[in-house]
Amino acid sequence: MGSTSDLEVMSAAFKVFDEFGVEYEKRVISAHRAPKLLFEWASGAKDRGIDVIIAGAGGAAHLPGVTAAMTIVPVIGVPILGKCFGGLDSLLSMVQMPSGIPVATVAVNGAKNAALLAISIMALSDKRLSEKLLEFRKKQTEAIENTQI
Repeated sequence: MGSTSDLEVMSAAFKVFDEFGVEYEKRVISAHRAPKLLFEWASGAKDRGIDVIIAGAGGAAHLPGVTAAMTIVPVIGVPILGKCFGGLDSLLSMVQMPSGIPVATVAVNGAKNAALLAISIMALSDKRLSEKLLEFRKKQTEAIENTQI
C-alpha cells in the first residue's frame, strides 16, 4: 500500500488470504516518497517467489503502475477512495496505463476481489488453491440458491 491510511481497505485482502491459507507480505511503500525502496522491493519480487502483487493506493495512485514497470509479476491495482472525486482519480490512474505495462484493476476499495483475482491466478498452477476456490464459489452459489425472502 502507498500509505498506512490504506490499511483499512487493504485488510479485506488479508482476510481472504488468511481464509485460503495464502502466505503474503504487507508493506507500505510509497511510489513518490520511497521510490528507491519500491524499486528494490518490486524488482526482486519474482526472485523472492512472489506470484502476484496487489498494490492499493489513493489519489494519484501511481503505486500499481510504477510497481508493474519494475517487475514481470502480475500487478493488481486497488484504487482507494480518497477525499475527492469518489475514487475516480485513483481508478483512472490505474486503468489508463500505457501500452506494455498492464495493471489489472478492481473496483474502488475492491481489495477482496483483488485477493480473489490473485488466488485465481495462483490457482492455475496450485491444485490446492484451485480446489479451495471451487469450494468458495460453490458455497457462494448455494447461499444465493438457498436465500429466502
